[in-house]
Amino acid sequence: MRFYLSLFILLALLALAFVFGSQNEQTITLNYLIARTDMSIAMAVSLFTSLGFMMGLISVFMWKITRAVKKKLPFKDKSIEKTDH
Repeated sequence: MRFYLSLFILLALLALAFVFGSQNEQTITLNYLIARTDMSIAMAVSLFTSLGFMMGLISVFMWKITRAVKKKLPFKDKSIEKTDH
């Protein structure tokens, strides 16, 4: 159920971004560190929505990989390793 709700919210946000972008045909200028480009607002919204989605997917996959690796590591009990000095 959680998956379907997340998918519905994602599709609704993408549809909203598409509607917003299609209604704005104005051109904007994006200044990068070493370059400058002119693009329509629709293209900018699509570009940054896609970049945000990809960054989210990468972070989720990295989190899941980290959790899987931590589960496979052996547990060390530090109370056993204490020595009297």
